[in-house]
Amino acid sequence: MKTKNKKLASDYSTVGSRVFDAINIAVLVGLALITVLPLLYVLAGSFAGEAEISTRPFFLWPEKFVTESYRYIFATDAFVRALLTTVVVTAVGTVVQVLLTFSMAYPLAKRYLPGRALVLNLIIFTLVFSGGMIPTYLVVRDLGLLDSYWALILPLAINPFYLIIVKSFFQELPQALEEAARIDGCNEMGVFFKIVLPLSKPIIATFSLFYAVGIWNDYMSPLLYVTDPNKWTLQILVRQLVSTDAANALSQMDRTWVPPEQGLKFAVVVIATLPILFFYPFLQKHFTKGVLIGGVKE
Repeated sequence: MKTKNKKLASDYSTVGSRVFDAINIAVLVGLALITVLPLLYVLAGSFAGEAEISTRPFFLWPEKFVTESYRYIFATDAFVRALLTTVVVTAVGTVVQVLLTFSMAYPLAKRYLPGRALVLNLIIFTLVFSGGMIPTYLVVRDLGLLDSYWALILPLAINPFYLIIVKSFFQELPQALEEAARIDGCNEMGVFFKIVLPLSKPIIATFSLFYAVGIWNDYMSPLLYVTDPNKWTLQILVRQLVSTDAANALSQMDRTWVPPEQGLKFAVVVIATLPILFFYPFLQKHFTKGVLIGGVKE
């Protein structure tokens, strides 16, 4: 009897697990399609003509491939300038933000640091409360950062949540390595740059990706702090193109050649999205490892 009951329980468990797996896979596939299909539609629309976009409500493959939108975009000084501005700001901002975050997290990982508890409490306080948009704008203005690229980097230089995770990661590093480096004559800066940072490659890659995506997609900072159209970032220009007449939103354009308006909007969205999609697969290994390592609690 017991053997029969165990067999029934085993069969029930097997059937139940299979049903659960089937439902789980169906839900995940559905969510993946909801995420991917709009992106594929935008990509296909960027290579389609205006007539096809107007007559076909949804398609994943254009009937005829046209590249006028992309040729028009890269022949336009305003878009090329915005793209280069965003690339430079993202690269410099990522380096600055990662360096500041790790430089602050390392000393906070030392339990013997005087005033450590007070600083950590202040950091945690900022996770719940912030100064607000207007006080932040006044600070940026009084520092003379308006209409400068530093206004897009410094106000968001250290994310307190990322800082706490990096601090927890540093606390898990073997103290014996740091002690051995000090015996060999390294000071704190030498230990940080020669021992700690080389051991932190996964989490550096992780938060470099986080910071880079945040800067690349940042819309509010350039909207608030940059008024010069020549210093617009890609996201501001994309917003202008999507919300207004796409061709007229570009300051430098050939009036004799007007590309499809909807195709132009799709194309700028694709160009604004591709860099992040391109770099993510190369950082995925470090990204996964860094998230797991950095999630260790104190």
